Amino acid sequence: MFSLLQLHLKRGSFLVLKAKELGLPVGTAAIAPIIAAVKEGKSITHEGREILAEELCTPPDPGAAFVVVECPDEGFIQPICENATFQRYQGKADAPVALVVHMAPESVLADSRYQQWMERFGPDTQHLVLNENCASVHNLRSYKIQTQLNLIHPDIFPLLTSFPRKQEGPTLSVPVVQGECLLKYQLRPRREWQRDAIITCNPQEFIDEALQLPNFQESVQECRRSAQDGPAPAEKRSQYPEIVFLGTGSAVPMKIRNVSATLVNISPDMSLLLDCGEGTFGQLYRHYGDQVDRILGSLAAVFVSHLHADHHTGLLNILLQRERALASLGKPFHPLLVVAPTQLKAWLQQYHNQCQEVLHHVSMIPAKYLQVGAEIPSPAVERLISSLLGTCDLEEFQTCLVRHCRHAFGCALVHTSGWKVVYSGDTMPCEALVRMGKDATLLIHEATLEDGLEEEAVEKTHSTTSQAIRVGMRMNAEFIMLNHFSQRYAKVPLFSPDFNEKVGIAFDHMKVSFGDFPTVPKLIPPLKALFAGDIEEMEERREKRELRQVRAALLSRALTDDLEDGEPQQKRAHTEEPQSKKVRAQ
Repeated sequence: MFSLLQLHLKRGSFLVLKAKELGLPVGTAAIAPIIAAVKEGKSITHEGREILAEELCTPPDPGAAFVVVECPDEGFIQPICENATFQRYQGKADAPVALVVHMAPESVLADSRYQQWMERFGPDTQHLVLNENCASVHNLRSYKIQTQLNLIHPDIFPLLTSFPRKQEGPTLSVPVVQGECLLKYQLRPRREWQRDAIITCNPQEFIDEALQLPNFQESVQECRRSAQDGPAPAEKRSQYPEIVFLGTGSAVPMKIRNVSATLVNISPDMSLLLDCGEGTFGQLYRHYGDQVDRILGSLAAVFVSHLHADHHTGLLNILLQRERALASLGKPFHPLLVVAPTQLKAWLQQYHNQCQEVLHHVSMIPAKYLQVGAEIPSPAVERLISSLLGTCDLEEFQTCLVRHCRHAFGCALVHTSGWKVVYSGDTMPCEALVRMGKDATLLIHEATLEDGLEEEAVEKTHSTTSQAIRVGMRMNAEFIMLNHFSQRYAKVPLFSPDFNEKVGIAFDHMKVSFGDFPTVPKLIPPLKALFAGDIEEMEERREKRELRQVRAALLSRALTDDLEDGEPQQKRAHTEEPQSKKVRAQ
């Protein structure tokens, strides 16, 4: 696929000083038709003398052309090389191309046919390459917050990958520039690269900013001292399972929190995803860097809780990237097990029919068949469930319907070694989830809204912070991680009085294992110091909201009292007004 675009012809500029020298009526109404004529390339006659257009105007700019071409693999090279449209702009063309943007992998750029096609545009054409070899930070705020969180606990909040160039690309005989976020190429008036807007990441600036915050350093030191008083290393649990939170926000991706995705690394070479919102692969890449193919190669299953876009639209890219990763690792391709509502199949089918073939990537297990007491409809589904349990070393993979939209599920994973991880998906407090999750080792529960917004939570079928904690307590969960926060709490949610030593809050790229449970609650004081300004703003908003609610309640009570008296206040005021006037008149 390609796009070829050309700027409109720009007429030359009228030379005012030259016009004055020639005695033209500059500064009068008579000059307007003269300017229009010469800009159209017409000569004029003034006082019997013919004046050519080029004497009064700079040459017109014919308008640069530029091309955007997508060549995903070597199979597309020959059709591109033979395309007649490009030939008008190659060689000694009347309208040479200023810039060609290549959306092509390194394997395409290394092909001699593609290189010869690039050379035919000539030495004056610039070439911009966008592919896997580009190295650029595009979301500075995400890097900033992760660098600052890393000061609190380097293991739980690992630094993000800095994206150095993977490898040197092929040597090309044309001017080539590797793409960077916010790199610009100016086509007019002067053709040039502009790098002034490119994002630069200076971690030391982020560190210095955090260290200057009141009480931050002291709270970090106290947190570390407190953590040292915890269990001795020999008593700590195994590193696995390891929970990596890739997306902890709701609804839409934001700069700090991406949408729902949680990676459960069951062992060093086996993992599964709990939900897969848009941008999940990007989060995996930022977290693991060059190791992302290893993680994709070890991905055994994906659980999709329900069909809201912030929970499933990242699945397509995960499927495609996984196929690439398996080939890169030299592993045989096999379909990915996907546990999801049955309706996901129709969405995948539509994408398969209209966009790209993907159905061969998926072996789907309808989530309803993993509920307690569900009848398995066929031996094929039975085999897939057995494969899921065997591959992931699970004793049980159970689902239950939760209180959100139709066909919304939560799940519980019970490992053969005895641990149990429960994931709520999106839900209001749910009895079925409490029953399914009884005695969980870890509950990952949504806490979309702050306390005091219970009515909004019911409206949107979500949970507040304290509601989520109470679900975990009733479940007798050993530990509760809260996630899926409304994006109004971009950096940190408001802390509930119900927070205790069994509760933690999730951040994107946070990594915890069961042995970290005693440490996670101790992170709250330094988190409060780091985000003190944001917490203060949220508390002010809450106070204003509560004040509005009190005023509304008082007004409602006053109106109710008036109605009970049988004489509304407005009516009394209306009848009393003439009496007051009569008194004043006397």
